[in-house]
Amino acid sequence: MFPPRPRSLLRRLPCGLSGARVVPDVWTQEDTITSPISSASWTYSEQFVPEDEVLSAARARSEEVGVVPISPGAGAALRFLASVLDARAVVEVGTGTGVSGLWLLRGMRSDGVLTTVDIEAEHQRLAKETFAEDGIPANRARTIAGAGLDVLPRLTDGHYDIVFCDGDKREYSAYLKEALRLLRPGGVVVFDNALWHDRVADPAQRDAETVAIRDLGKEVLANEALVPVLLPVGDGMLAARKVWAPDE
Repeated sequence: MFPPRPRSLLRRLPCGLSGARVVPDVWTQEDTITSPISSASWTYSEQFVPEDEVLSAARARSEEVGVVPISPGAGAALRFLASVLDARAVVEVGTGTGVSGLWLLRGMRSDGVLTTVDIEAEHQRLAKETFAEDGIPANRARTIAGAGLDVLPRLTDGHYDIVFCDGDKREYSAYLKEALRLLRPGGVVVFDNALWHDRVADPAQRDAETVAIRDLGKEVLANEALVPVLLPVGDGMLAARKVWAPDE
């Protein structure tokens, strides 16, 4: 279901010389959107920003240990966000073998520090290899082994430009609460797998992970302190900017 669409300043659009057609005020459940994007165009967009040998090697490590990394398109989106925000401090839940972390580090400022959390210490060891292969100084990537909800409460309030969540999907709502505390005003929280293999958009899918991600989307939309966007890159990426308070 689509949220209400803002009323347009132009209520009618020209339709030849015979008249005008009315623009509906809101999207309804009956409205559908037909996309002209083919699978070839989708692949082209995902590969538009190419990955190099370091990222390819990190992906190979992911396959070896059974980790599913973000897609190239999602990685490019993360780097773009980090660059636009001139990010100095980023926290990541779900290190994997360093694919998403490296994309983030490449977008951050040269003195920026990535704090990345994963329950698997071996994955973090492989991520460190990835960062080292790219020439990232060791002091720019702080790895913390542990569960996200055990580590996040120990991090500094209002310190981070980006909080990227790619951990347990059933904990996404709890990650959001922690992110709102951790982000500076103007910072951005990002959730990977926001479409969850095409399951979120299908109301018939009621497994725990799908319901948790669907509920997260509703929670983000209802929060007036957030400006959200759902990007159809990779397996879906939900991002939301924490707005500035009136006195800040």
